[in-house]
Amino acid sequence: MKLTGIKTEAVTAGAYELTELVDKYVPDMPPGAVLAVTAKVVSLCEGRVVPVGSVPKAELVRREAEYYLPPEFNPFEVMVTIKRDVLIAFAGVDESNGDGQYVLWPQDPQASANRLREHLRRRFGHPVGVVITDSKTSPLRWGTQGFGLAHSGFAALNSYIGQPDIFGKYELQHTYAGVVDGLAAAAVLVMGEGAERLPLVLIEDAGMVDVQDRNPTAAELEQMRITLDEDLYGEMLKKIPWDKRPENS
Repeated sequence: MKLTGIKTEAVTAGAYELTELVDKYVPDMPPGAVLAVTAKVVSLCEGRVVPVGSVPKAELVRREAEYYLPPEFNPFEVMVTIKRDVLIAFAGVDESNGDGQYVLWPQDPQASANRLREHLRRRFGHPVGVVITDSKTSPLRWGTQGFGLAHSGFAALNSYIGQPDIFGKYELQHTYAGVVDGLAAAAVLVMGEGAERLPLVLIEDAGMVDVQDRNPTAAELEQMRITLDEDLYGEMLKKIPWDKRPENS
């Protein structure tokens, strides 16, 4: 698998439409390649920003999160939240690289991924994929890791269920390879977390990617979700005293 970080100017809110930015910096994509785009750049292109100081960050996070814990719940004053089935700090609200603005997640990341893939398909004339990325922490581990906020143009999961292990003595029962998050983790490592200005990563020669010349279906997107009753960590998450956005109450 080959990953190439693409350096851009410092992107600011409203300076570009997403397709304009990508067209400027991505001259070519071979068939089956995947373009990783950081969610922050997608949001800046879509104007998903709020000036710092215009609203308390905690209030903004409450609006954005589906479930949240207040900042006093931990000694770091970090609001732990759930948004779009992701356990993440501050519901994705971030002021780094925002030029004095809080940057929110895209309003509809899946629609953004679909539109960009469709644009690139028309432009290059062959199937390509898109993954919108962000980063988060994991319990019990230092460091951030990338994950896929949305994708289009390839299968999100590779199923190993029913396949034998290497010795042929055990049949895999529950194993899915998370292609979206695997690609996103690799891409975010290339993008960096600071002033690198590498918000786009071209992923080529990824043999594990099952390219699909279309957007994912509703059923395929639903397959990525896991209910609390099915989740290995579901019982722990159920016991957390989450607050809810009013529409989730």
